[in-house]
Amino acid sequence: MNSRSAVAAVVAAALAEDAPWGDLTSEALVPAGSLATAELRAREPGVLAGGAAVHAAFAQAAALVGGEVRVTDVPADGTVFAAGDVLGRVSGNAHAVLRAERVALNLVQHLSGVATLTAAFVAQVAGTRARVVDTRKTTPGLRALERAAVRAGGGHNHRFSLSDAVLVKDNHLAVLTAGGLDVTTALKGVREQVPHTTVIEVEVDSLDQLDAVLAADVDVVLLDNFSLADLEEGVRRVAGRALVEASGGVRLDTVAAIAATGVDLVSVGALTQNSPTLDIGLDTALAAPGTAAP
Repeated sequence: MNSRSAVAAVVAAALAEDAPWGDLTSEALVPAGSLATAELRAREPGVLAGGAAVHAAFAQAAALVGGEVRVTDVPADGTVFAAGDVLGRVSGNAHAVLRAERVALNLVQHLSGVATLTAAFVAQVAGTRARVVDTRKTTPGLRALERAAVRAGGGHNHRFSLSDAVLVKDNHLAVLTAGGLDVTTALKGVREQVPHTTVIEVEVDSLDQLDAVLAADVDVVLLDNFSLADLEEGVRRVAGRALVEASGGVRLDTVAAIAATGVDLVSVGALTQNSPTLDIGLDTALAAPGTAAP
């Protein structure tokens, strides 16, 4: 599923969830043919993400009610904004505007929160070689949109799904060792089974595991919950033979020190799991049928 179709699918599901058999309030209160204008306005500073979802929400709502809505002046994702900035203008069928309002806001508030938090982490690692990357700790159904928000904030994406790369974690290694299998031999066997373009990454939780893993010529070594001293030692031992990723409980106040150890990647589940919801509002004005919207 490409990005555009992912956005369309998420918005369609959200609109159906929010008004499964219509908007009872608007249909009973607002005369048919009424027009509305609205401004999407930031009430706190941040980094924008979710512009495509805003466009899709109003377009789909207009199709549902049989009206027209025009959305303009939405900045590109990744745009830094201040409190009070206008992040988009909407005009058209009032029923459609009211139908789309909450869905559009829910998505742009959440995704801009992801982008804003990501930008804060990226700023902390400036001047180091480390990239800040996300994880699979995403909201079910929103992974493609949240991953795009991470990129809007200056971060990078890890594997999208279990189907995209080999990532051998501690539970996999525990099964291997419990069965008496040699880790190096098992990992070399993986290389023989997957396409030559497949990245193979292995998670280790102690320095003692490094030699066996590196002997298998893996692409990435993930050092999980290591101390700063052990991260530095791990980077020294890997010595460029693989990319080195640090992971495990990374916080905004610790990521700079982790990046300074020389790792190539720092994966941060908090980017999508603990991001704030930014305060962005939609200020709407209505006009009667047959008159111009204010």
